[in-house]
Amino acid sequence: MEEDQKDNTIGSPTNSQKTVSDDEEIDYSVKPEFYGPELDDKDELWAHNKRKGCTSDAVLSCPACFTTLSLDCQRHEKYLTQYRAVFVVNCKVGSEWLLHPSNPKSKRGKRRRESDESEVNPAVCETFKQVSCESCSTVVGVMDEEEVYHFFNVLPSES
Repeated sequence: MEEDQKDNTIGSPTNSQKTVSDDEEIDYSVKPEFYGPELDDKDELWAHNKRKGCTSDAVLSCPACFTTLSLDCQRHEKYLTQYRAVFVVNCKVGSEWLLHPSNPKSKRGKRRRESDESEVNPAVCETFKQVSCESCSTVVGVMDEEEVYHFFNVLPSES
C-alpha cells in the first residue's frame, strides 16, 4: 500500500509535494537589473537630441517585432493611419521600383470638358520602392523617387 502511494507521487507530472511557490523563490531585496528610473529620462533626452528639438506626430514601430522605424514623422491629413518621414532607422529599401498609376482629377468646367473630349490625358505613373523592417522583413511602407518614406503598416505611439 505504501509503495502505491510512493509510485503515484513520483509519477505525478507536477510532483505536487515538491512544488515551491514562485514567490518563495524571488529575492525582493535585490533590484532587477533591467529597470532603472533614470533610464526613462536618459531615453527621452536621446530621442530629443535625435529629433534636434522638433516635435513629431508619432514614433513609428514595426507591427511584427516592435522595432523603432522613425522618430520624426508627419501624419497624413486624409488617411490617419499613414505617415511620411525623411529620416528613418532599422529600415531596408527594396532594389526594384514599383509602378503605381495615378489619375489626377481634372478641374475643368462642363463647357471645357465638352470641347476636349477627343483629347487624351497621358497616364501618369508614380514609382516607389518597397520598405521593410530590417529586423523581421515585414513590409511597412514604400519610398518614393524623392526619398520620402510613406508608412502604412506601422504602430504609432506618442512622441
